[in-house]
Amino acid sequence: MKLSLTLYLELLSLFKFVKNMKNLVEELQWRGMVHDMMPGTEEQLLKEMTTTYIGFDPTSDSLHIGNLVPIILLVHVAKCGHKPIALVGGATGMIGDPSGKSDERNLLNEATLDKNVAGIKAVLSRFLDFNSTAANAPILVNNYDWMKDFSFINFARDVGKRITVNYMMAKDSVKKRLSADGEGMSFTEFTYQLIQGYDFHHLYKTYNCLLQMGGSDQWGNITTGTELVRRMNGEGAKAFAMTCPLITKADGSKFGKSEGGNVWLTADKTSVYKFYQFWLNTTDIDAEKYIKIFTFLDKNTIEGLIAEHHEAQHLRVLQKRLAEEVTTFVHGANELEKAIQASNILFGNATADDLKNLDEATFLEVFDGVPQAEVAKSEIVNGIEIVSVLNEKSGFFKSNGEARRALTANSISVNKTKVNEEFQLTSNDLINNQFVLLQSGKKNYFVLRII
Repeated sequence: MKLSLTLYLELLSLFKFVKNMKNLVEELQWRGMVHDMMPGTEEQLLKEMTTTYIGFDPTSDSLHIGNLVPIILLVHVAKCGHKPIALVGGATGMIGDPSGKSDERNLLNEATLDKNVAGIKAVLSRFLDFNSTAANAPILVNNYDWMKDFSFINFARDVGKRITVNYMMAKDSVKKRLSADGEGMSFTEFTYQLIQGYDFHHLYKTYNCLLQMGGSDQWGNITTGTELVRRMNGEGAKAFAMTCPLITKADGSKFGKSEGGNVWLTADKTSVYKFYQFWLNTTDIDAEKYIKIFTFLDKNTIEGLIAEHHEAQHLRVLQKRLAEEVTTFVHGANELEKAIQASNILFGNATADDLKNLDEATFLEVFDGVPQAEVAKSEIVNGIEIVSVLNEKSGFFKSNGEARRALTANSISVNKTKVNEEFQLTSNDLINNQFVLLQSGKKNYFVLRII
């Protein structure tokens, strides 16, 4: 029996998929990244290359590390041979997702929304190659493109009639808002799950997208989408859902924030140094969980790192590897090296050359919170005696006598180089032509800003 060319190509494609595929569900489960999953999802993923989407709401012009989980999910989708779609919610962003929110969001104006959408697309493009020609090449879409010309009457007739109000009211995101104190929920927010559900239908029709993934707080919205796909496309239509647990810290506090607020994925909002330090300062318990979720290291490697960490927790092997892997993934190997150099200035055996290689922004990040004083540049042209620098010019020491005793004890460094009482500070000692780093002992720092 001869095979038709079409059937032959389909069988060849299936053979290649089965040969190269990895079990996505199995991979995510051992990493602790599966919370809920609709029956039949794993079977579908094992059967064929499956197009899968995750949505990102443009509430800012960047993404933070809370958004890193869905990004990593899409990368896993691609690594396991499936086709990822990243959806930027230019339309849904105009409304605001009520899931997990106690109050309605302020509506964004069109200019802000456009700026945010462009920023998010730029971030996503760093992790997913939307120009790839592979069979499972990632796709980037904006739901505003298909929602902008949708009239209210057509939406109410074609979409609204498919889902009952009873069904929508039963969703946790709706029930919590209606039962809590406050102003309740506007009709605008109430329609969010229908619009997101229509996104799934559109992607199903356009790209044969069969699976939507997201955080566990999105289960209600996602299942509305699967229901809408079935009701708008007949009995044979199939759609699936999978969610990931919301990431928390071991103490129950919210993940993704530092003292300064969100930890962002762009260096203009969170420096690479601070980004690296965030992961480096993770607790032991959290590091064991995060290294599975936020890195692509295999199971054996991770288990080996955890065992090594348990043997000598003070070496922080797990935190160091976690910080290195995530910083490389987000910012690249070169930026990681700069972050490590910057960290060594405070916590390692850095040299004066290491210090002078820091750019101004990183220097200020490293020594954020360190006491500072200003000295006029004209004062250092002919040099200033170090005793005067330590006392009168800076206030680092309370008296000349105290400064001299520290110098005699060989505990004073200027820009990481030990100095004695004969040392004079000149313009040759400036870092970035404006800073001098004073140090007493191992941990006491002071920054002179030359103006």
